[in-house]
Amino acid sequence: MKLYCDPISTTSRPVMLFAAEAGIPLERVHVDLMTQANREAAYLAVNPNGVVPFLADGDFALGESSAILKYLADKVGSPAYPTELKARARVNEALDWFATNFHEYFCLFTVYPNFGIPHGVDPDLAQAMVAFGTEHAPRWLTVLDRHMLGDRPFVCGGEISLADYLGSAFVTLGEASSFDFSPYPNIQAWIERMKALPSWDATYAGFNGFVSALGQARAA
Repeated sequence: MKLYCDPISTTSRPVMLFAAEAGIPLERVHVDLMTQANREAAYLAVNPNGVVPFLADGDFALGESSAILKYLADKVGSPAYPTELKARARVNEALDWFATNFHEYFCLFTVYPNFGIPHGVDPDLAQAMVAFGTEHAPRWLTVLDRHMLGDRPFVCGGEISLADYLGSAFVTLGEASSFDFSPYPNIQAWIERMKALPSWDATYAGFNGFVSALGQARAA
């Protein structure tokens, strides 16, 4: 199987980490978002959407991080995507929640504008986006901290699930803007558990380098 991805991509990292933890061999093809390789004709011929990640499994191709995670988990029978009806529905609910409400208010508004995404957006608009996100993101962070996690080790209960792989990538994006997670101790503890996974450091090395470069640029 071939995975088109970029280690700095928030949506690529969940698939990369899950595959590594589950022992799923993937040939990684780097689509460099920093050079906009995702907009080049060669990649658009593979994935007309021009986004990552994108999975090619023989003659079967699949986009969207959540869909790829589910496909890979089912392919290998991973307990991270339970087969029992209600348990699977809970994981699906959390995956959708992260990809909609949380991603919109935290990632799109609160974090991304701090480093120029969307590209070319007016600086005043970017500041307004951050202000909006800063006002409204705590609502969703509180839901995650107090209700989805609470005193449980993982988002959907006592065992790691696909929702943890996706959600942790979205939450740790806040490190790129030095977001203060101290009001959310359960989120902090959960992220520490995720960072203790054997494949975390290798998977997140590119992202951590990106965060470090951003910090140096701000300090200059």
